[in-house]
Amino acid sequence: MSASESLRQETKSRGTWDDVRDLPPSAKLVAKVLEYNETMTQQEIAEETLLPARTVRYALNRLDEENVIESRFSFSDARKRLYSLEIDE
Repeated sequence: MSASESLRQETKSRGTWDDVRDLPPSAKLVAKVLEYNETMTQQEIAEETLLPARTVRYALNRLDEENVIESRFSFSDARKRLYSLEIDE
């Protein structure tokens, strides 16, 4: 197996809206909010959705399991992560 083949196997394919359909309502709401806002922190998501921070964390974890979000560190504040929706249509 070549290096590129092993890399392809390690990278997960993006999720789809069908993957989101079976998730809890909080995860669906977070996905929709991320669809309309390119990149947000967990706190911004909580403020926008009016969900408790714990529920937002749970929703983000579920969305991450389905490979429909991408997270990265914020350059302005390394303590925060930025989340964006990464869905194949």
